[in-house]
Amino acid sequence: MPERTATIASRVGLHARPAAIFAEAAGDLDLDITIARQGEPADDAMDAASILSLMSLGASHGDVVVLRAEGEGADAALDSLVKILETDHDA
Repeated sequence: MPERTATIASRVGLHARPAAIFAEAAGDLDLDITIARQGEPADDAMDAASILSLMSLGASHGDVVVLRAEGEGADAALDSLVKILETDHDA
């Protein structure tokens, strides 16, 4: 299963606007994508397309998260999602 790490760039972390942007992008993909804080077991990963899951993750500015996806096009999808997380949407 492909995976990528990303550092949260938004100053307020993965809350409100950044979470909504990311959840919409993940939901538009025809893949099962999960997100977890780095160091947490893969079994604890949450649905990346759920804004409630993203906000409950509690990822702050500078935190590292792990994205995982399964299916055709997973690598390209993860690359695009990493770019979203590594962009400061609060600037």
